[in-house]
Amino acid sequence: MVSGREFLGSCRMVRLIRTGGTCQVWEAVRDGQRVAVKFLQPEVRNDKEEVGYLRHEVEVGQTLDHPNVIQIYEFNIDRSIAFLVMEYHPGRNMKMLIRLGLETFGYLVPTIITTAAQGLQYLHAQGWVHRDVKPDNFLVTEDGHAKLIDFALAQRIRTGLSRLFGGRTRVQGTRSYMAPEQIRGKLLDPRTDVYSFGCLLYELLSGRLPFTGISPEDLLRKHLTATVPVLLSANKNVTPDFSDLVGQMMAKNPDDRPQSMDEFLRYFQTVRVFRSLPRPPSPEGAAADD
Repeated sequence: MVSGREFLGSCRMVRLIRTGGTCQVWEAVRDGQRVAVKFLQPEVRNDKEEVGYLRHEVEVGQTLDHPNVIQIYEFNIDRSIAFLVMEYHPGRNMKMLIRLGLETFGYLVPTIITTAAQGLQYLHAQGWVHRDVKPDNFLVTEDGHAKLIDFALAQRIRTGLSRLFGGRTRVQGTRSYMAPEQIRGKLLDPRTDVYSFGCLLYELLSGRLPFTGISPEDLLRKHLTATVPVLLSANKNVTPDFSDLVGQMMAKNPDDRPQSMDEFLRYFQTVRVFRSLPRPPSPEGAAADD
């Protein structure tokens, strides 16, 4: 695609925002409005499963309306290219923030956590489990407000008889953040996302993943059997109460975790993240990061 000249449907492509394993995301203009357009990479453009994920993301997104969840507008196909149109967001994703270092955004952490959790709480309230909660799937504004994105793997929360006779769940997600029950293909519920959010919080506050492995299988085995790392050991400036909360979120047994994002938020409001709240970086330092 050529910036500023190519169209997908009624969307004029402006610039590439990011590229991933299967998709590209572009800033675009549609009917005078800035939007973001997500479409498949050429090598998977005709993959029916990948097109299905994109279509599913739109179907899920169009059931959602919350300030901490990205808005999805439409799914379309133009010249055999499947694409979705969504709200344009000017911020970085949380993974990019983590790479910049906690000293650049630490003062925003309470806001980042609260707004990210509220987006996930809302998704659950609408009857969905995200199944791919990770820093890459939250966009964060300069003032620390987060928005949840990417609903390709979202799954309806099963209740009643469907929960009793639902069978196994296809094993999908990102290995570094997958809950034990997700790895085992068991029935999933909001507590699965609570586990992944706990892994995210550990990484956000320590700069490193809670578990790593010498192979994909070894990494999954760590989620299943390894002792949960203590956040306080990785960051001495977090409070013991907050460190304990993150540890509870990563409990192997879903029954030992906060049972919902509502429960997490209620408890989070009673604790401090930091012993000493980090200060905003100097204007000179902030400018150097841009």
